[in-house]
Amino acid sequence: MNTEREKVKRQFRHRARLAPTPAQVLLFDEQAHAARTVWNCLHAWWTMLPKDKRTLAAADAAIRQARKDVDFLAVLPAQAAQAVLKIYFRAWRNCWEGRAGAPRYKARSRTRMSVDIPQGDGLRVRRVHRRWGVVSVPKVGKVRFHWTKDLPVGSGADGASRITGARLVKDALGWHISFRVQTHVPAPAPHEGPEVGIDAGINIPLALADGNHQHHGRPPRLPDGTADRDKWLNPEEKAKLLRLEREAAHRRSFREPGRAASRRLRRTYEQIASLRAKAKRRATDWQHKTTTHLARAYSTIVVEDLDIPRMTKSARGTVDLPGKNVAQKRGLNRSIAQEAWGRTITMLTYKTAWCGGALRKVPAPYTSQRCSVCGCLTEGSRESQTVFACKNPGCAWVGNADHNAARNVLHLYRAGHALTPAAGRAVVRRS
Repeated sequence: MNTEREKVKRQFRHRARLAPTPAQVLLFDEQAHAARTVWNCLHAWWTMLPKDKRTLAAADAAIRQARKDVDFLAVLPAQAAQAVLKIYFRAWRNCWEGRAGAPRYKARSRTRMSVDIPQGDGLRVRRVHRRWGVVSVPKVGKVRFHWTKDLPVGSGADGASRITGARLVKDALGWHISFRVQTHVPAPAPHEGPEVGIDAGINIPLALADGNHQHHGRPPRLPDGTADRDKWLNPEEKAKLLRLEREAAHRRSFREPGRAASRRLRRTYEQIASLRAKAKRRATDWQHKTTTHLARAYSTIVVEDLDIPRMTKSARGTVDLPGKNVAQKRGLNRSIAQEAWGRTITMLTYKTAWCGGALRKVPAPYTSQRCSVCGCLTEGSRESQTVFACKNPGCAWVGNADHNAARNVLHLYRAGHALTPAAGRAVVRRS
């Protein structure tokens, strides 16, 4: 009897931190600036030409001629220039279909430096040490990177795993490379684990209906009751961040209006951005580990269908009708943004599919006001952010408010109120 499961094609990204030499850093910067310039030239060409001459072939010919005439653009590999063209046309297609706004000019000060490598055949990834690997970047050469995940090194022509492309990205911590990996793995067997409802909150990041709440050990608020915007930093890093912010404010007070920031001020901004990036990386790492654990432990994960942009809308109001408790609402919005609920749901969507499970969504209204024991919706039962006390005389159940909401989420799913399956990334496809 053949028990081998059917193979499925899985695509994912793996981001690794590069360790380039100073000369290689300059080459990366030149390529990134050239890619941004190609985008801006292409945008100007598109907006000035008549509609009947805006074709992909004409844009491709214009880019080829520009790379021949301008030496600065020649440092960008031809494949990377073609990738800029494809991304630009995809941006317009997303605009026409209502998924995004119209493409615009990329200013140097507000644009992330990046270079796309659309084909992975020339990367030639090789592991040289337990912690280090080497990748061949076009027009740069061999660059070391931190080896934190096993990557395919073959061509993948026989159905094996392969690297289909990569993208070079620069952030506050330096240059990184994001590999696009395609693998063929056995189709996941149906998950036989239990069902669970999850409520995303502030005091408890992820409250589970069975009581196995997921904490990250970072208090959401300071002793004075204000939101802790730097909870992912340790006390020494918080003190350093406070000192840098004060230095930036002091140096900014001496800058004349309309003049560029000094080198010292820019250096201070870079140090602040580095600490912020480190905090974001720690938060993302916790999310990945937690969602992987949940996807492996439960067959069906039920969450609320939250409208996060509406939840984080400002309460400032207008001049005629000013809002109330604006400062408190601002702190709540900041806490919600720090927890990144949308990113957590996205991770759970594709990880449950990888493990043979499923993610389901239920309507969000009244899940935190309804008692999970008697089902009554009584005014005043939600006494605070942490305590739920049912006002029904026949029940009088008291418990954690987030735990109560998680149980209600699971009850809604079992009662048949699940919405259309969550639309996540197409990460598992039949080969």
